[in-house]
Amino acid sequence: MTIEKQSLRSGPYKDIFAQAVKVGNILYISGQVGIDDSGNPGADITEQTKLAYVNIANVLAKFDGEMSNVVDETMFVTDIKEVMANTESVFGARAMAYGGIPEVCQTLLQVSALVHPKLKLEIKCIAHL
Repeated sequence: MTIEKQSLRSGPYKDIFAQAVKVGNILYISGQVGIDDSGNPGADITEQTKLAYVNIANVLAKFDGEMSNVVDETMFVTDIKEVMANTESVFGARAMAYGGIPEVCQTLLQVSALVHPKLKLEIKCIAHL
């Protein structure tokens, strides 16, 4: 059985992986990191959080979706102690991205490293469109 998929491939790694894959009305968004349009990482965990959510929102928009469509997210961080020390600003940035406290399942995991040494987090999502 063949599954009909629609994918979004862009950015410097477009030949390696898709930023998102839509199957039916479910959108699987690959991990988005806290970098700006020029490829520069945000200065700190809060700025990187804001940028990652901007990048998620941009991917959703390509499929006529918005943050309210997200039902599940996984946040990978390189230092969970840093996140917990900045809970108000990190989760405040998350709430701002969703327009309030989101009704979203979330998993928070610490990893040893991300693709760029200055990156502190990566956020992967599943959305229902």
